[in-house]
Amino acid sequence: MLSNEPMERPMKRDDLSRSLVAFDQNSTLVAVVELGIKTWLVGGLVPGVNRQPLKKQKPDPDSLLALLARWRGEAIKAGHTINRVVVAFEAGYDGFWLARWLRARGIEAYVIHPTSIPVSREQRRAKTDRLDTALLMRAVLGWLRGEPKHCSMVAIPTLAEEDARRPHRERETLVKEQTRVVNRMKATLVRFGIRNFKVKLRNAASHLEKLPGPEGELLPPNTLAELLRHIAWLRMIREQIWAIEIARLQHLKGAPHQGTHPMMQMLHRRAWIMGIGIGPAQHRTPSSVRAGARETSCADFGVGVWDFNPKPE
Repeated sequence: MLSNEPMERPMKRDDLSRSLVAFDQNSTLVAVVELGIKTWLVGGLVPGVNRQPLKKQKPDPDSLLALLARWRGEAIKAGHTINRVVVAFEAGYDGFWLARWLRARGIEAYVIHPTSIPVSREQRRAKTDRLDTALLMRAVLGWLRGEPKHCSMVAIPTLAEEDARRPHRERETLVKEQTRVVNRMKATLVRFGIRNFKVKLRNAASHLEKLPGPEGELLPPNTLAELLRHIAWLRMIREQIWAIEIARLQHLKGAPHQGTHPMMQMLHRRAWIMGIGIGPAQHRTPSSVRAGARETSCADFGVGVWDFNPKPE
């Protein structure tokens, strides 16, 4: 039988593609920052000021805070009460520390997803920090007004959550480096007509010294020395990958039991549903819980199962 009770609609998660707070431009100071290694270019939209100020300064958060205070004073002098200060910048080398630092001081700080801003695809378009700042300002204003398809914000992690990502990302970097070293060794052997040698063997170094090519001669001494150095580097990379995996497993074993801790329940549930190992599930669970965003990346489903008993080769 069908129930007469109205069905509850599932709550739509905030995907950070637009602001859910009403935007009053007359009482909001908006600033965007083009972060650089040596300088920061800060652009502002100050209520009551006709010009859009643009200031290049050294990469110092205290100087940025002083600049915002000065612009706020100009708005107050023009007869506007500032109830909200918004600062936005693209995610880059500086990470999320600046957003956390600003939020701790009562400023609304947002980190823009770099690929969410629509840009011109013309090959010869002009690109300067000044033009990029103006583009960021237009995107942020559209986002604050609640208009879709302007830009998307990135969920700002805590310091602990950001640090929890490091083992997984370090392992990804090491795996890529391992692939690069193996491909270079194979390319070196192919130049001498050797195609079927397995460079990942544990005793590959001793086999290389006695490996003849199609011409019946052994590898030249300089080439052999190069390959032996690659093998030593490959062995060190594998040891580092193994150390990261062992540390991850020890961390999971030290966590509360699966049946009592909510995070562990979600961790094992995601690992079972997505068909991935505990490692990738642990990397993805905190960010999805924190952001409450829909996961649309197909790359999440292309991760292989991790070895639960890793051993160095």
